[in-house]
Amino acid sequence: MNRIDELGKLQQEKEFDIIIIGGGATGLGCAVDAASRGYKTLLLEKYDFSKGTSSRSTKLVHGGVRYLAQGNVHLVREALLERGRLLRNAPHVCHSLSFVVPAYKWWQKWYYGFGLWMYEFLSGKLSLGKTRLLSKRKALEDLPDLSPDHLTGGVFYYDGQFDDSRLAINLAQTAVEQGAVVLNYIGVTGFIKEGDVISGVRAKDELNGMEFTIKAKVVVNATGVFADALLQLAEGHSEQTISPSQGIHLVVEKHFFGGSAGMMIPKTDDGRVLFAIPWHDKLVIGTTDTAVQNITAEPKPLQEEVDFIIRHFNRYTASEIDYSDVKSVFVGLRPLAKQGAGTKTSVMPRDHVIKVLPSGLVHITGGKWTTYRNMAEKTIDKAIQTAGSAYIPCKTKDLKIHGWMENGTNGPLAVYGADAEFIKQMIREDGSLAEKIHPSYPYTKAEVKWCIVNEMAITPEDILARRLRLLFLDAQAAMDAAPVVARMLSSLTFQSAEWEHEQIMAFNELAKAYLIHF
Repeated sequence: MNRIDELGKLQQEKEFDIIIIGGGATGLGCAVDAASRGYKTLLLEKYDFSKGTSSRSTKLVHGGVRYLAQGNVHLVREALLERGRLLRNAPHVCHSLSFVVPAYKWWQKWYYGFGLWMYEFLSGKLSLGKTRLLSKRKALEDLPDLSPDHLTGGVFYYDGQFDDSRLAINLAQTAVEQGAVVLNYIGVTGFIKEGDVISGVRAKDELNGMEFTIKAKVVVNATGVFADALLQLAEGHSEQTISPSQGIHLVVEKHFFGGSAGMMIPKTDDGRVLFAIPWHDKLVIGTTDTAVQNITAEPKPLQEEVDFIIRHFNRYTASEIDYSDVKSVFVGLRPLAKQGAGTKTSVMPRDHVIKVLPSGLVHITGGKWTTYRNMAEKTIDKAIQTAGSAYIPCKTKDLKIHGWMENGTNGPLAVYGADAEFIKQMIREDGSLAEKIHPSYPYTKAEVKWCIVNEMAITPEDILARRLRLLFLDAQAAMDAAPVVARMLSSLTFQSAEWEHEQIMAFNELAKAYLIHF
């Protein structure tokens, strides 16, 4: 997947069946779906793939236990089926993970156990494993750092885990393999209309200012929390369809919560579920749900959110954490479908909503990573209908995602799946590429080169945040590694020393926001 090649295709092809705006989970899913059906497909992303919400999830492929408690059985059933398909179609970036729900009152084990048995039952043949009740002794064996005071036992169950932005890159690669043109750093600046109906887009390359006018039979707005801005541009009014909600996650060293299982706290003070999950040899703790007004590409954590997570985590553990233990804090905005004034975001359903606007723009909001494929299928069905194109059925239920391999590999390169062998070959050909970019982490120069040459990484942020995940694991280490990454980018893309310096400064400024400064 090479950006120069994709730009060449865009310049040759002036008209598409479907243009998709947005390179997050939903947009990339739509591109894979449309291209695999045989439609001439273009995806444009203003920033990098999964720059926003789609790289900032809780790293779970799940049905949503709390949605079951809310009575939304349909959403849970759909998500559990999609969970099974995703683990089957992308096993290199998705896997099952065991969880324990601790019980501190005698009735909780039975109450939560019943709910999780229902959760397992709804997954049907795609179940990941048996749910069972745990004694106090067994709960402490699985989670040795649980606070033993008043512990009565727990519930053991399985769910899915993944690397969100790695999956996003793989979806972009899959879309290209299926015939789509996929580009990051190209923003849509306006719409072309015939009468009042959209017939294409105007776009600009954010890197060099080149402008494009591109025709299409139908345009899909899959820009997540930014979708209302495009809706307003298309329709000429200020309708709002999204209630954005902010969620934060803290990342600490794994030793604060030993064991191979994750912990699920089923009810926090605000009615949410809180997770503590092993991920890339760290522990991810989250999340919060805070209604916000301002939508930005880099949302900031609030002190009360950080305090909320630390307070709840410390309630359940024998070891306590504080600000100084946090290696990184990352923040995402959820594009919740608006439910009316006064509705708390924490109780809003995660269902998606697809609208065809008077201009013909297909507008998709809501949803979650786990159901991205199902959302894409329904969105492309609606887009085909809107365009009046001949119907071709969806093919993605069993479509293997780029990197799929029958027998997975272990170690730091496992998330690359089948591509891991190419990275190893690079090291065999040039031993210097085996050098680590930071002494405390396994990431190598070979991976950096692979991301630049084959995964459309343009900036140090693209590599350190979304290809290698170091910014999300340890913000200070990412800043330490930035000069090495910037130097490699500069060399491989023929940039100046001034550009290299500017990139390091820009990345350091961004990375500071992933450290706690309260």
